[in-house]
Amino acid sequence: MTQPSPLDTINNLTAAINRGDLEAMLNFFEPDAVLVVQPLAGQPGQVARGKVAIREAYAGFVSLKPTLRRQAQQIVEASGIALHCSRWTLTATSPDGKKMERTGASSDVLRKQPDGRWLILIYNPYGTSIVGFD
Repeated sequence: MTQPSPLDTINNLTAAINRGDLEAMLNFFEPDAVLVVQPLAGQPGQVARGKVAIREAYAGFVSLKPTLRRQAQQIVEASGIALHCSRWTLTATSPDGKKMERTGASSDVLRKQPDGRWLILIYNPYGTSIVGFD
């Protein structure tokens, strides 16, 4: 049996997002992981720390029935740490029923666990799209 890769973790997270499976999504994060939450009004992105905060941050997101597609994924790995970068497109339905589409670039950090799995430590779906990096 082959060992799972960091890309397997990201692809499985993407599948869970597309199914709207919040509990499955959380299984791909370390207990003390950090999720960068969408930057607002030119401010740097806020962070959700730990699975409880990540669950709260994702609850509203899942209600939008998102479909996430990733393009041009790249993994750079060294000493049990991996950097994942990708471009993505997200389609969803707003609470008032309107279709939404967003695009962006993600930069995420994963860490290999003692059991061989890769879990997300830092999940930043906005990559460098924060104040000072545009």
